[in-house]
Amino acid sequence: MARDEQLKERWELVVQKLSNQFADGDSMDLDAIIYLIGVQELGQLDRAFKKDQKLDLMHIAICKLLVPYGYYELDFVDEEGWPHYKALEALPHLKAGEQSVLMKEAIVNYFLETEYIN
Repeated sequence: MARDEQLKERWELVVQKLSNQFADGDSMDLDAIIYLIGVQELGQLDRAFKKDQKLDLMHIAICKLLVPYGYYELDFVDEEGWPHYKALEALPHLKAGEQSVLMKEAIVNYFLETEYIN
């Protein structure tokens, strides 16, 4: 199976499983999935977040997702439990479609590592 086909199938599986678990079957988009990963990484699942905290959660997720690519590494976790990452390498300039593919690939790899999908 071609790499792109495999990524597409795995991405659809991630979207389907997460949508069924968290969105009553309504299809979740990329941003919603990134947000969920941020909440998971923070580990504070039972609380409400303000708008700026939601953006911070998405930032946490993006950093976590891009660690295996060498762009970020975990720097420290603050006293409130929020992880902080430091940039190791500047992100490449990607077109919107390329950016989307990179994030989908990183998300699929994240859920393979956590054994949410196989």
